[in-house]
Amino acid sequence: MAEAVPWTDPVTQGDDRAMRRRTLTLALLTVTYFFSYMDRQILAILQELIKADLSLSDTQLGLLSGLAFAIFYATLGIPVARLADRTNRRNIIVASLTVWSAMTAAGGLAMNFWQLLAARIGVGIGEAGSSPPSHSIIADLYPPERRAGAMGVYSLGVVLGAAIGTFIGGTVASFYGWRAAMFAVGLPGVALAVIVYLFVVEPRRGLSDPVPETHKGPMPGLAAGFATMLRSGPALHLVIAVTLTSMIGYGLTAWGPSYMQRSLGISILEISLYVAPIGAVVGTISAVGGGRLADRLARTRGLYAQPWMVAWLKLIALPFTLGFFILDMPVAAVVSYFLYVLFANSYLGPTFALIQGLAPLRLRALWAAITLLVINLIGLGLGPTLVGVISDLLEPTLGAESLRWSMFLFAAVTPWAIWHYWRAGVLLKRAG
Repeated sequence: MAEAVPWTDPVTQGDDRAMRRRTLTLALLTVTYFFSYMDRQILAILQELIKADLSLSDTQLGLLSGLAFAIFYATLGIPVARLADRTNRRNIIVASLTVWSAMTAAGGLAMNFWQLLAARIGVGIGEAGSSPPSHSIIADLYPPERRAGAMGVYSLGVVLGAAIGTFIGGTVASFYGWRAAMFAVGLPGVALAVIVYLFVVEPRRGLSDPVPETHKGPMPGLAAGFATMLRSGPALHLVIAVTLTSMIGYGLTAWGPSYMQRSLGISILEISLYVAPIGAVVGTISAVGGGRLADRLARTRGLYAQPWMVAWLKLIALPFTLGFFILDMPVAAVVSYFLYVLFANSYLGPTFALIQGLAPLRLRALWAAITLLVINLIGLGLGPTLVGVISDLLEPTLGAESLRWSMFLFAAVTPWAIWHYWRAGVLLKRAG
């Protein structure tokens, strides 16, 4: 008589498989985010070449890297997030990655401002489906006391995407032109989409939460998502803080290479070969180290200590941020920039981990999308755009130095963001 085969719960099997692939899933989501940020920020290193080739103004360049991209990227994130809260998140990420990679490469075919604008809008549409489902997956795979560290690893996509995109784009553009650089960073993303589809596992929602939520009743609607976030004081302050920080960061990232070329006399190739790789190392230390420090503080002091950590690190970074624009010696200015990155770049992991921890389980992707909507409409949309507009307004008076002082004004907004991080910590501590 044949032995009976023991019955295995398919839910348990699925959970075990998701946890076994947790590290691989986080790695692939991070690489996807890396491609997202690289394709989004590739214009930064190419701006001076594109400006000369297509005869564009700083305002037009700011629109291409800021508002035109951000409007579609941010607004479409909401319906994508609603879809992600209901369906397979991995498949959404795969489709999005394919679209934005193809549109990045298509930008290399543009012959005027309007064609390049259309390509950038396509990139924004594609990238709308990346971060909200990724945040939701990571929150399901990592418990609250390890979530900031995981989000810190995921945030490496920002650091490495900007730095390696600058390295690849600037190097290729120096030898083959800006159009070839767009092809070089866009097309590999299509191959990555296949890898993500094959190896990323869709986890059960709430898999790593200590107290699972019940799933009775209909899925909460969009209005409920906004209402629950507005009622959460800590979440509201965190969203304001990260939005202001992102506005400053996007503005400085989008125009940093142009500033180095115009005011510091550093060439595209030098930025690509020296500044970008060192910036990648320093940014990695900041993101990973900041995430681990935030996890330790959560275990030893409580979650309220995480936004306070970010506030203190940003306060330390502020003089180095301003020094990047005040110092005239190229080496001293770039060193000041690296120190700014070291202290200021650790905010993303703890911020998004806290927001995911505060969000109701079935609204995690939506809360991420709402956060990204505000961040990107104001931060990404206005940051690069306003830097370009202010630079054009200051140009009759300050000439070639107009970009320097436009960026300085943006960096000076940092204390406002610091206050909101501090306030979020106060409210989290009161909540116990």
